[in-house]
Formats: sequence, C-alpha cells, structure tokens
Amino acid sequence: MSDQGRRVAVVTGATSGIGLAVATLLAERGASVFICARNAGSVTATVGRLRDGGLEVDGTTCDVRSREDVRSFVRAAVDRYGPVDILVNNAGRTGGGVTTELTDELWYDVIDTNLNSVFLMTREVLTTGGMQRRAKGRIINVASTAGRRGMPHGAPYSASKHGVVGFTRALGNELARSGITVNAVCPGYVETPFGESVVRGHIADGAGSESDVLQKFQAEIPLGRYSTPEEVAGMVEYLVSDTAASITSQAINVCGGLSGC
Repeated sequence: MSDQGRRVAVVTGATSGIGLAVATLLAERGASVFICARNAGSVTATVGRLRDGGLEVDGTTCDVRSREDVRSFVRAAVDRYGPVDILVNNAGRTGGGVTTELTDELWYDVIDTNLNSVFLMTREVLTTGGMQRRAKGRIINVASTAGRRGMPHGAPYSASKHGVVGFTRALGNELARSGITVNAVCPGYVETPFGESVVRGHIADGAGSESDVLQKFQAEIPLGRYSTPEEVAGMVEYLVSDTAASITSQAINVCGGLSGC
C-alpha cells in the first residue's frame, strides 16, 4: 500500500473468512479499517480482537441489501476515520438448487446480497465516502470463479457473480481517467465457513457424502488443494497498492488453476 499517510479502508462482510483476512491484512499494513456485518455481536467481537492486536479497526452493523443501512454505514466510516480510500465489497451469500424449484425469495435475496449491494455500497463510497471528489482510490469486488463459468444447481450465485464481474469492468472503464481503479478478485474453492456452506448445499442436492463432494471439488483444482483466505487477501493487498496503479477493469482468479475460468 501507499506509504503516504494512513489510508481508510471499508470492508463489508468482514467478521469471518475472506473478509476478516482482508480487514486484518489491510490493518496490519497501516490502514484504518472500518468493517461491517449483519450481526452486531460478531462485529463487536471482531473489532475487539483486532484492536487487541494493536490494529486500527472499528465498525458497525449493516445489511448491505438496504440502501438506508449502506448510507448510514458509509457515513459512520467517514465520521470515524475520514474519506474512504479503499472499498472492498466482500459481503455475500451462497444459494442455489434445481433451477425450476428455486423460490422467488431465494433468487432475489442472492442477487440483492451479492450484486445489488455492490452497486449500493460503491455508489455511496464514491459520493458520501468522498472517493470521487478526491479523484483517487481503490475499489475491489470479491466475485468468484462462479462469475467466470456456470455452476450446475448454482444459477442464482453464478448470475450474481457474473454481474459483479460485469459491473467491475464497466465501472473500471468509466472511472479509468479519474485516479480510481476498480477490480474484482475471483476466488475458487476457499477454506472458509462460506466454502463449507457450499459443500453442504451440494450434499443437500444429492451430490453424495461430504467426502464425495470434497474429492470432486479438489479434483478440479490442479494445485490439489483449496485456497486460503489469506491468499485471497494477498491479492487484494496487491491491487490496492501503488504498484497496481495501472491495473483496472480486471477480474483476477485466486483458484489454484481451476479449469474453465
């Protein structure tokens, strides 16, 4: 990251998995990090743990599906630390099943959580967060390799993450001359609670036992193992650095060579 003063980073969905790894790494590299999640207890506990480690972190609850919550969250971040330099849109959920059996509620909730929230949070950071006015910044959207290929029984999730990749490329080109870069990180299979929920979903859809599903997933990865949250966070750290200033509108895989992406 830049060595010219402390930068302010906003990370959504930051109390576990990739979001927690990103928030921790950015704070360790000198950023003031403002986090959110839906659960107040999780936010309080995460902020406490990171502060105990000497890191400059604060946060509050936010339902990223809610325009009002997003606006309040970004205002709180600015009030606490000042204008936002870095936005990491990480909040998301899994969801799928046989497409003809999907409920409207599931479809819309996955799209609202994974895609519409990225638009709402990005717009608010650019405006209320001061990023556009200051004409500098980094926006990183955590997409997925599911945003580069189709996942059987994963239509809502794949559609939402394809949308995130498309939004990233469009906005990156739109802001290309502004001093603000926009990129997506596309994790494959990652060792997180989210990844465990994907496995459970496949089991529920009749894909076999946990061992069967894990063996199938790992067989698709040339590296032969899941990625770690810290490895994904490392890519985010690079993309927000000064060295990455010429990289924008890109969707970059962190997936162990997963085929079809």
